[in-house]
Amino acid sequence: MPVTLRTWAGRSSFVYEGSVVNGTTIRYGKNYRWEVTISPDHYKALLRHFKNRTVDIGTSRTDPPKSSLGEWLQGNATRVAVASYVGPILVHEGYAKRVLEPSKIHIL
Repeated sequence: MPVTLRTWAGRSSFVYEGSVVNGTTIRYGKNYRWEVTISPDHYKALLRHFKNRTVDIGTSRTDPPKSSLGEWLQGNATRVAVASYVGPILVHEGYAKRVLEPSKIHIL
């Protein structure tokens, strides 16, 4: 069953199916017409890479900060800027927490 969440900045929503364990299909944009898949192997690698760290979320579509979640995703999982979606999924499923600073995420 699809889950609807707000993007990291909260300006729009997206839907996803699956889970961090099994991989996710994320639909976004007007009428959710765009789709990207993040594999379970990418989630495992991401969680291992950022374990116990607080980092920038890196939602920039063109220039995410160095060592941010967004930079890692664009370099390892997909060229599409998906940190705005993956961050909320990680928080929703209990793998991360949003830090008081709005652009930071702590991976558990």
